[in-house]
Amino acid sequence: MGMEIGGGDQKAVPERKQASYQSLDDRFVIKYERYKGQQYSQIYFMRLQCMRSIIHALIPKWKPHVPVCSVLDLEQGKECIVTGTIFKHMKLKPKILDEYSKERSVVPLVKPHNFVHLDDNLIMEDESGRVKLAGSVLVPSTFVTGIVMAVHGKETTDGSFLVQDVLIPDLPPQIQCPVLSEDKYVIFMSGLAVEQSSFNPLQFQLLIDHITGHLGDYKEQTMASKIVRLVIAGNSVEVPKGLLTNQVVGPKEQSKVFDPFKELDISLTQLAASVPVDIMPGANDPANFSLPQQPLNRCLFPGASLYNTFTSCTNPHMFDLGGVRFLGTSGQNVDDLDKYSFAEDRLEFLERTLRWRHVAPTAPNTLGCYPFTDRDPFLIEQCPHVYFCGNQDKYQSQIIEGAEGQRVRLICIPRFCDSGTAVMLNIRNLECHAICLSTDMGIER
Repeated sequence: MGMEIGGGDQKAVPERKQASYQSLDDRFVIKYERYKGQQYSQIYFMRLQCMRSIIHALIPKWKPHVPVCSVLDLEQGKECIVTGTIFKHMKLKPKILDEYSKERSVVPLVKPHNFVHLDDNLIMEDESGRVKLAGSVLVPSTFVTGIVMAVHGKETTDGSFLVQDVLIPDLPPQIQCPVLSEDKYVIFMSGLAVEQSSFNPLQFQLLIDHITGHLGDYKEQTMASKIVRLVIAGNSVEVPKGLLTNQVVGPKEQSKVFDPFKELDISLTQLAASVPVDIMPGANDPANFSLPQQPLNRCLFPGASLYNTFTSCTNPHMFDLGGVRFLGTSGQNVDDLDKYSFAEDRLEFLERTLRWRHVAPTAPNTLGCYPFTDRDPFLIEQCPHVYFCGNQDKYQSQIIEGAEGQRVRLICIPRFCDSGTAVMLNIRNLECHAICLSTDMGIER
């Protein structure tokens, strides 16, 4: 980080703090050789099997005297508990035939942002069958297809199940948060969108100079030295639309495709020379579309890849840093929930996925995912201490708590190209704040 000279005396810049790091992304790595054209029924089956065992362990405390039965064993008027996967029947949900008719139609069809309708209804399904859920206890706009939960109620004369109460898995068990004696910080950013019209290179360079300790006085450099990791949560480049529609890409088009990566690599090389960097793929990055997205190829970053501090990660991304468990995505899971359900804000969507114990409950129904046959990698088995999602409209953060003392910091990371904002988290106490960079000068906290 160099030296600072002030008042004629040479003053050594503080050394970069370090924190132990362990990647837990193995669960999200796809073994492509195992793909044999399998369908998605198996991932739903594995999800139901795993989640049902968790829920059944909670039922004795919830409703100890109510019998548990399958959909097939329901009897009219008999109170019982049924556990299964929710399917949400939605009137406005897009269909492939609608896409076809839109192409053939002279009048363009308006595509709504959200597909929730008052006539939506929920259906519960297990291996034996399915039954429509009724009653005012369940609000369809809160739930999505793919959640596993238990419902208490009884079958009515019309064959539906009148729900009296609901049990969701809630927050999973959490490892104890370590006691740290000193401040150590993680920087989160997302949506760099290098080469997009709204991308401000000077703004990004200011952040780089702040992180690497080349900006500010000795006090600012001391603060920067406590940054132990940078996590970039997706959508780092913006390839001009229309270039990759043809099979053959000419030399001029190739240059336009690779220019954003060259510029990004220069910046990442500066960062990796000073601080460990994790980069996750996003919806707009050159990675597989379906979740879990595999790490961006290191050949895209010839400069940064020379450093062992540079890590190309999966999306979702899970890791331990200084004993603190992190879990996060580049935002596709929350964006999809926003299309098929309602919430007060994006933090509520984050909290719901944690309490449902599933990172991406709408996958594979409306969110693309790989057809795993032996497991569902999106199940949340251990509660993270920090749960984040990238590429959101604005910065939001809060701490939620569970019944067994779990404590989780939720973070919505704003798109940097739009906001010029990164997020700074202290792993010692999980305190969090935004860093707003202005090209006028200086850093606002």
